[in-house]
Amino acid sequence: MVVHLRALNFSSTESSASNLSTNVSVRDTLVPQDTLDLSRQGHTVVAVCLGLILVLGFFNNLLVLLIFAKFRSLWTPINLVLLNISVSDILVCICGTPFSFAASLQGRWLIGHHGCKWYGFANSLFGIVSLVSLSNLSYERYATVQRSIQADVSDFRKAWLCVWGSWLYSLLWTLPPFMGWSSYGPEGAGTSCSVQWTQRSPASVSYVVCLFIFCLLLPLMIMVYSYGGILVSIRGVAKINLLSAQRREQHILLMVLSMVSCYLLCWMPYGVMALAATFGRSGLVTPVASVVPAVLAKSSTVINPVIYVLFNNQFYRCFVAFVKCRGEPQSVYGFNTQQSSREENATPGKPLSCPSLAPKQPSLCSPHTESYRSPSNAPLCGLRRERRTMSLVVHYTP
Repeated sequence: MVVHLRALNFSSTESSASNLSTNVSVRDTLVPQDTLDLSRQGHTVVAVCLGLILVLGFFNNLLVLLIFAKFRSLWTPINLVLLNISVSDILVCICGTPFSFAASLQGRWLIGHHGCKWYGFANSLFGIVSLVSLSNLSYERYATVQRSIQADVSDFRKAWLCVWGSWLYSLLWTLPPFMGWSSYGPEGAGTSCSVQWTQRSPASVSYVVCLFIFCLLLPLMIMVYSYGGILVSIRGVAKINLLSAQRREQHILLMVLSMVSCYLLCWMPYGVMALAATFGRSGLVTPVASVVPAVLAKSSTVINPVIYVLFNNQFYRCFVAFVKCRGEPQSVYGFNTQQSSREENATPGKPLSCPSLAPKQPSLCSPHTESYRSPSNAPLCGLRRERRTMSLVVHYTP
C-alpha cells in the first residue's frame, strides 16, 4: 500500500513537472530567444515613446473627429476619406498601442498567445486601412483637379465605396494568417506582435512579398502619381498668373513632400525590416533594429491628423473656429454652388471670381486684384467656357 502511494506521488510530481515544462515552452514561443538583447533601459525608452504616441495620437484623432462632428459643412465626399483615416488611427490607439505600451513597461508580453494573434491582426487591419485611405485620398484630389466640371459635394456614393473598399481590402490581406497563409506571433523584443517575418516556409515568404507589394508599395505609387499630377497641373497655371500660381505651387509642393516623406518615414523602415527578416540570414534583424521601425509605424497615428488638418483648407478653418469656440466659419469651401452658377451665367468680357487654391492666399482672379489681360484686353476669367482652362485648379482645395 505504501509503495502504491509513493508511486502515485511520483507520478503526480512528474505530471506537475510536465505541466511546468509545457508552460515554459508556451511562454518561450511568445518571447523570442534574443529578447535579452534589449536591456531594461531599452524597454523603458520604448515604453516612453509608445506612451507619447498613445496620448498624442488619441487626442489628435479625437480632435479631428470632434471637429468633423461639430461642423456639418465638413461633410463632403473627400473629407469622408479623411474621417476614415482618423477612425482607423484612433482604433490603433485604442486596440493596439496600450498593450504594447504595457508590455514594454513589464519587459514581456502580457495577454497570452491568443491575445498576441488578436493584436497582430488588429494592428495590421487598421494600419492597412490607413495606408489604402491615404492613397484613395491622393487619387481623389488628383481626380478633382482634372475634372472640367464642378464636383458634386452631395454625392457620397463614391466616397462610401472608397471607405468600405479600404476595409474589405484590408480584411483580404489580414485574414489569411488565420487560414494558414503565414501566421501572427511575437516580433522584435517580444513586447508586440505582428506577422511572423522570420518564418522561411514558402507560404510565409509569399505572404510577406504580397503584403509588401500590394499594401505598401502600391499605395505609395498611387500617392506619387497623384500628387505628381497635381504639381504638373499647378505648374501649367503659372503661365496665366505667375505670382499667384507660384505661391500655390510652393504650397502644393510642401504638402506633397510632407505627405510622401512622412509616409516613407513611418512605413518604409517597417517594410524593409520585414523583408530583411524574411530573406536575410538568421539573426540579421536584432530586437533594437525591429523595435525602431515598429515605433515609427505607430507614430503615423500622430502625424496623419497634423498634416492632413494643416494642409486642408476646410479643416484648418474649422479647427481655428473650434479652438476659438466660434460657430461655422465663413467660406469653408473653396467653392460653392452659387458661385458656380454665376460662372455659368456670366457674360464674356466680365471678370469672374475664381476660388483660391491654398488657404490664406489671394485668388487667381478676383474683383480686388488686378486681372491679367490677354492681348485682346479681355480678362482670362471671362473667356468662353470652351476655352476656360482654369478648371484644372479652381475646384481643388488641398
